[in-house]
Amino acid sequence: MNTCIAFIGGGNMASAIIGGLLKAGHAAADLLVVEPFEAQRARLAADFGLQPLAAADASLQRAGLVLWAVKPQLFTEASLPCRPHVQQALQLSVMAGIRSEGLVAATAAQRVVRAMPNTPALIGQGIAGLYARPEVTAADRALVEQVLRPTGTTLWVEREADLDAVTALSGSGPAYFFYIVEAMMAAAIEMGLSAEQGRQLALATCAGAAALALQSDESPATLRERVTSKGGTTYAALSSLQADGVGAAVQRAVLAAQQRARELGDEFGN
Repeated sequence: MNTCIAFIGGGNMASAIIGGLLKAGHAAADLLVVEPFEAQRARLAADFGLQPLAAADASLQRAGLVLWAVKPQLFTEASLPCRPHVQQALQLSVMAGIRSEGLVAATAAQRVVRAMPNTPALIGQGIAGLYARPEVTAADRALVEQVLRPTGTTLWVEREADLDAVTALSGSGPAYFFYIVEAMMAAAIEMGLSAEQGRQLALATCAGAAALALQSDESPATLRERVTSKGGTTYAALSSLQADGVGAAVQRAVLAAQQRARELGDEFGN
């Protein structure tokens, strides 16, 4: 991949992608970063040997792909000095809430892909939902997949509105997992184990269960039934969860996240 890539914003997600690209052999000279905050520019220089720009300039015209990684509320301000230099490039956004129409309006570029990654991308274990506007070519899609490959897996959706569901499931999903682990740790302490013992047991169990489900052809429901003997310990726990309506509560929580994703899209405009 010889494409010059410009990052608008150099925070955690951009840094994860930059680190992955460099490990994969991408030339540092073909990575441009616009980062207004001096402390973050210093980190990028120290970590990756880059020389980030404090402000956009004509050097962005080198970029075949522009990756937008600023906070959504800062997008309009960040895009203004970039617009004259990026109109011919493929645009890839990892920003929540900024719809593709907004990216087209701000950049005057038609080839726009939106990505919704999640925080495990920081260790190469993420998953990103992707949506491409009709003007995006097959080669553009392949380039986006290649750029994001170091952060984990990708999943294309056909409708942009589906990214709200992606946000609710995988974008916000790690927080649901951490919430459950917190509850399991609290139960461990109540049963007499230490917080660290509870942490190790809960995290290893959840990681192992996820790995098993990913490698298995059986559904999660079937896997659950295989470890649930009627009258046993797992049966007692699941019966308690069902009595408390935990399944329905989780579904309501995910739908609430989806609704908020829609609202953020409306708030930041098209």
